[in-house]
Amino acid sequence: MASDNALDIAQLSPERQQALQQYTDVTGQEITDAIPLLERSQWNVQIAIAKFFDGEGPDLVAEAQAAQNEVPRVAGRHETLQETVWSDIAQQAGLHRANRTPPAPRVVPARPVTYQAPSLISLFLSPFRVVLRVFASLFRPIIYILSFIPQSLRPNALATSLRKSRRSLLPKETAGRFRREFEELYGAHGLTFFDGGHAQALDTAKKDLKFLLTILISPEHDDTDSFIKDTLLDPEVVAFINDPANNIIVWGGNVLDSEAYQVSMEYMCTKFPFSCLVCLTPKEGSTRMGIVKRIAGPVSPSVFIAGIRGAIEKYAPDLDSVRAERAAQDMARNLRSEQDSAYERSLAIDRERARQKREAAAAAAEAERRAREEAEAAERKEKLRQQWRRWRATTIAPEPDVSVKDAVRLALNMSQSSGRGRVTRRFAPDASLEDVYAFVECYDLLYPENEEKRGDVEETAGKPDDYEHKYAFRIASVMPREVFEPTVSVTIAQKMGRGGNLIMEDLVDEEDEE
Repeated sequence: MASDNALDIAQLSPERQQALQQYTDVTGQEITDAIPLLERSQWNVQIAIAKFFDGEGPDLVAEAQAAQNEVPRVAGRHETLQETVWSDIAQQAGLHRANRTPPAPRVVPARPVTYQAPSLISLFLSPFRVVLRVFASLFRPIIYILSFIPQSLRPNALATSLRKSRRSLLPKETAGRFRREFEELYGAHGLTFFDGGHAQALDTAKKDLKFLLTILISPEHDDTDSFIKDTLLDPEVVAFINDPANNIIVWGGNVLDSEAYQVSMEYMCTKFPFSCLVCLTPKEGSTRMGIVKRIAGPVSPSVFIAGIRGAIEKYAPDLDSVRAERAAQDMARNLRSEQDSAYERSLAIDRERARQKREAAAAAAEAERRAREEAEAAERKEKLRQQWRRWRATTIAPEPDVSVKDAVRLALNMSQSSGRGRVTRRFAPDASLEDVYAFVECYDLLYPENEEKRGDVEETAGKPDDYEHKYAFRIASVMPREVFEPTVSVTIAQKMGRGGNLIMEDLVDEEDEE
């Protein structure tokens, strides 16, 4: 099911997808039901929303077109154009209107509009306004006294004046005024009237699959007080209405108010007090609200309860089936949501693993690159070092002859890593300490074990550029111990006189030592 919905939505054009999004945002209807309704409405969002809230009858247009007969128009008042088409097609198809419940219109009162005249005009009309208020204050007591006259003796102009004298309010404020006036006239009661307009109550009943009990009263009628006191506020009636098992929403209105008056006109109220029960009629339309019971005029509590109970018992199974279907849809939607969440979590884990794998591969590649660069740098450094050693070997002065009396004789104990043992050599008295270091560094080139190294020394030419040689060892005297640095400013004779015993010690880097 989910794959079919995804396929249908994917096949829609961008304009139709936008229309579907707008429709579902307003109505909250399932996509599986929304797409067929939009297709029947030619993808007009406003018409589809009106069908959802005003109700939709069975689609008999195809049957009428198959008959290829002109459908006659029936004169009469209908809630919407759709209801008119349904009535005409039903008569053409041989169906009877009497078998269907009357439609329950969604009455939305117009917002009160206030006009404020410009300041100059208001200033000019202020005297006339004062005179009008004086006359209104004089005639208001007369109108109040005449309101107690029975309906049969009351003039029609009085009813119109009473209705026009009430200030037009928003639906929620009108409902609050009705509840306050009801409690002032009849005291505390157990009924819970809906806190909102009739259209909002109808929408709530459709959404929650409940019954909407609309009660319209007119203070102009003599039967209003007796109906409310003896029937509506009867303990058995109140208990029946408040029973949660009956799923009843109560909305009350005073026909002196604009909204309640519009409701009475739309619901074809001919006698007061008026009560009607409205609910969703899924057999006549998936979103159609119908009037399932009318009670006009004063009735006894038992008759009132029997009428409401009979309608509830007749249409409650249909609501239960819709409620079960919605529960199944909610369960399926929750299951899909959980599956989608699990898939998203699994996808996030896979993405995290892929990211870690990419980072590990990048880190390994970076480490390999650094190792390669370090190896290349070490190789270049070693080449420069060997080139320097070959050059430096050619600049070391030869060993003085035995006949040189002031020559300095040194005995050098090489380190074990060099594998050279003890070496004895004479140096010129003006030779520097750096010459001793250079002799030790280039010893294998000065005294090669094979002729190949000797040829390397003889063929070497030039000191390497941009290279500063660092000795990896140090030379020190034994007794007393003194470390000699490779400097060219100090001669051997200055430090050791005619001779001495020296040792060679390898230097260890801190990283190698660790």
